[in-house]
Amino acid sequence: MLSQHLLSIATWLPILGGVAVLATGGDRNANLARRLGLGFAVAAFLATIPLYIGFDARTHEMQFGENYPWIEAFNIRYRLGIDGISLLLILLTSFSTVLVVISAWLVIQRKVAQYMAAFLIMEGLMIGVFSALDAILFYVFWEGMLVPMFLIIGLWGGPNRVYATIKFFLYTFLGSVLMLVAFIYLYYRSGGSFDILAWPAVKLGLTEQILIFLAFFAAFAVKVPMWPVHTWLPDAHVEAPTGGSVILAAIMLKMGAYGFLRFNLPILPDASHELAWFMITLSLIAVVYIGLVALVQEDMKKLIAYSSIAHMGFVTLGFFVFNAQGIEGGIAQMVSHGFISGALFLCVGVLYDRLHSRMIKDYGGVANTMPVFAAFMMLFAMANTGLPGTSGFVGEFLVILGAFQVNVWYAFLAATTLVFGAAYTLWMYKRVLFGAVANDHVAQLADATPREIAYLAALALAVLVMGLWPFPFLDVMHASVEHLLQQVSVSKL
Repeated sequence: MLSQHLLSIATWLPILGGVAVLATGGDRNANLARRLGLGFAVAAFLATIPLYIGFDARTHEMQFGENYPWIEAFNIRYRLGIDGISLLLILLTSFSTVLVVISAWLVIQRKVAQYMAAFLIMEGLMIGVFSALDAILFYVFWEGMLVPMFLIIGLWGGPNRVYATIKFFLYTFLGSVLMLVAFIYLYYRSGGSFDILAWPAVKLGLTEQILIFLAFFAAFAVKVPMWPVHTWLPDAHVEAPTGGSVILAAIMLKMGAYGFLRFNLPILPDASHELAWFMITLSLIAVVYIGLVALVQEDMKKLIAYSSIAHMGFVTLGFFVFNAQGIEGGIAQMVSHGFISGALFLCVGVLYDRLHSRMIKDYGGVANTMPVFAAFMMLFAMANTGLPGTSGFVGEFLVILGAFQVNVWYAFLAATTLVFGAAYTLWMYKRVLFGAVANDHVAQLADATPREIAYLAALALAVLVMGLWPFPFLDVMHASVEHLLQQVSVSKL
């Protein structure tokens, strides 16, 4: 019985868990809130594992489907299902949430219940985004997810959190309004259906497709974020607490890329080909220009934030070269970036909890006092540069390979991220961790605690497993990617 509702369980268990954590009351029950939060996060992660175990990688069909009436007057249904693309993102979401809860165990001392609840509720809403097959259900999850992140940055963020929160909300919300308009148009053009899987069969003219493509672009490009609508991300990252930065980078940015795969490519194939040059140009600008911007950052969090924009440019580049290597590489990069960026933000959080500074100039010689931590951060820094044997190499190699088949200059410009990534990541690492101990504050730093080692080790294992044995990650998506390529190659004109 439960096997028929695995997606609903994975979606609603963390949401109900968040409500239960809120019910613990104020900070007088902080320890209870922490234990409950961790318990529900682990339970939600365990609930997603059967999705992978029971997934049939040989078919592109949606699996673990659920379909029930919701708002019958408009034919809106509670329709869920996953393919090989959404499966990996759901697992990444549930895995990351567990680590965020553990990382905040001692760091968050006020409004603990509200903090834990916000992440649990956001986890459920993000899993809902990746599994919804009804456009209105998708939109409800998509917009609902903004609220807990708004609160996380606004309540537990830095001194400029109000500015960053409003900027984040306005950028993401305004783009989503155009997406809703596109949904309503497709509803009428399809004869009154919000079924996302039925929309690829709707006949649309090229002008219609381009306008709908741009409406979707407004929502998804902001979320990725693509250049030039990326400016909200560095502010949000800098002001967000460590857990907020982890979820923002590891999961929320992937929702925009997922939207391109679920909506733009299969539903608007002609517009996707017509505007591929536009998407590739913006992606390459992100890879090259934003990589150079990352080089001059003095704040570690801001540097990693710009690094995320550059790496997500790789993702969208892979999608719009229209071959299996590019798309599979883009999806692999999404998962890998979730591991690596989450790990780097957690590393910055470890340092910030001790010294209350994110500025590179305030550190130096940290490896002398924190050797265990330095070893973990070295692995994640190397993975961020795309070192073979780490997860960072898998996606970047496949995207470059896919781009090379289309245009050698696309591949060449994309490959510059390997140079720029090594430059800004390793230069930051050198200044923060190598050399003589810079000051008395660094001299007094204590090495990583068992709790910190636990979540850093989990991410290190994920980075190495995906880098050394990518087959389990690539195999589940292959049939879905092949089907997507068939859809995007069929003209509606």
